[in-house]
Amino acid sequence: MRASRLSRTRPNKPAAPALRGRGVDADEVKFDPEEVRPATRQETFPVALGAVLLSFIALLLSYSRGYLLLYGDAVAHLGIARRILDSRNPGLVQLGGVWLPLPHLLMLPFVQKMEWWQNGLAGAWPSLICYIASVAGIYRLTRRMMIPRWALAATALYALNPNLLYLSTTAMTEPLFLMLLIWTTLFTIECVAAIKSSRQSVVRSRLLLLAIFILAAVFTRYDGWILGAAVWCVITFCLARDRKMWRSVAPTFAVFTLLVVAGPVSWLAYNQHFFHDPLDFMRGPYSAAAIEKKTMPPNGHHHRGWHNPAWALLFYTRTAQVDAVFWETGFALMAAAIAGLVLTIRRRLALSSLLLWMPLPFYIYSVAYGSVPIFIPQLWPHSYYNSRYGMELLPALAVFAFLAVQAAERRWSETQPLVKRLMQPIALLLIALNTVGMMYSKPLVLKEALVNATTRVAFETALARQLGEFPYGSTIMMYNSDHIGALQDAAIPLRQTVNEGDYDSFQAALAAPAQHANYVVSIAGDPVAAAVAAHPEGLTELTILCTSGQPCARLYRSDRSTPITSK
Repeated sequence: MRASRLSRTRPNKPAAPALRGRGVDADEVKFDPEEVRPATRQETFPVALGAVLLSFIALLLSYSRGYLLLYGDAVAHLGIARRILDSRNPGLVQLGGVWLPLPHLLMLPFVQKMEWWQNGLAGAWPSLICYIASVAGIYRLTRRMMIPRWALAATALYALNPNLLYLSTTAMTEPLFLMLLIWTTLFTIECVAAIKSSRQSVVRSRLLLLAIFILAAVFTRYDGWILGAAVWCVITFCLARDRKMWRSVAPTFAVFTLLVVAGPVSWLAYNQHFFHDPLDFMRGPYSAAAIEKKTMPPNGHHHRGWHNPAWALLFYTRTAQVDAVFWETGFALMAAAIAGLVLTIRRRLALSSLLLWMPLPFYIYSVAYGSVPIFIPQLWPHSYYNSRYGMELLPALAVFAFLAVQAAERRWSETQPLVKRLMQPIALLLIALNTVGMMYSKPLVLKEALVNATTRVAFETALARQLGEFPYGSTIMMYNSDHIGALQDAAIPLRQTVNEGDYDSFQAALAAPAQHANYVVSIAGDPVAAAVAAHPEGLTELTILCTSGQPCARLYRSDRSTPITSK
């Protein structure tokens, strides 16, 4: 009995390849509903269609409530994408040296439309596409590890997560990276399976796909660098155990290796060329370390978790739990996921799926040693910061928790036949209740955005109102890194501004503000404020704008320049 039960948990080799040569379409083959096998296109299509419907419902809700631009990072991502073409010095230099470039390049075709830049839709379209692709990908991945009904349940837990649905309507990078993480893991599983079954053509195609997806992940988030290295190690280990396969796919593997290495090397070269430091993203003025130093309390105390991996583990796993499910049920979900992880390792069920856990060690290290604090209201100091990072563990929690549930169902159904009939409907009901509960109490990621946007949005709205009163086409000197949202709200093209993105003209303007712009906006603590204090000649103060929780802004008119009308 035990041997029979274990045999059903292992993926079976599909019958489709054997029938394809007889003129039978693989999607027309009827499979055993209790079989663990790769999903067909017919199975995946309705899942993707459901994701399309969910994504547009989420967009409608977020857009109607003004949620698309709550995150300051979302506003900044859109600003970077916009300035690639809309600036005094357009080009790749406008990508900056800290945030990786792919998200901004994907927004580029949409953000040039002024209305979409202003309302945030320019960032929503790429994120929605990535959400749909990630839902389809996680279903295809789970079908290689589970029977259909539990694969559907795992996909539902992922797809119906309100935090993910909200992020999928914004310009944040999480939806894109989750999609790349899921599909990279899926392609790794398929490549390893093809190596073991000596299917050389499949191995070659998966190596090329993996190279493309790893390159995309490397240019999306820095966790992608670790993901790429881990995948390369897995593939290399599997090929090294099969000398014949290694020799036959060696040229393709060389291309795969070259592309995996090319991503990080090219980003280091980019930082060296434009910012004269290959590690500018780690130690430059806009790096995480510099931001933490600037925002550190006067007493000099670091965040809890600083140089303490145990506290970092607690903060990150607790954040992942609260991001994934409602109330305190996160502890049960995490326990089930750990049980599924142990089960996967013991039974050697698609071990490459362990790549989904890659965010866990990455963020433990980042919190402990990488100047990346995470604050959630459940833990001291009971505030909101970087809670969205826990979302990267959502695929692992969904997949491995339901692996454990599937194993429990098979064990209990032998003595309780009713269990097999009721467990999945009960699980789907609990998932639906979890979604409703999270929405009712506001999901953590959205709540953080609402809390932290309060003073920033009020300040930028007031500043935009003042900027809108300037004559059309006037040149404005302003530091854009902190409050580009004011220019966005006022619909002022970035090419009309003298800002830090155009290094030479900005440095010249700092030495003589009145000679290089019609109007000057100085915000307490920024380089323009320091320049105005040092060189006030020719400037007439128009107004002082102060709002709660934000530094004051002073607006000046230059007496030494004439308005410039844009064509």
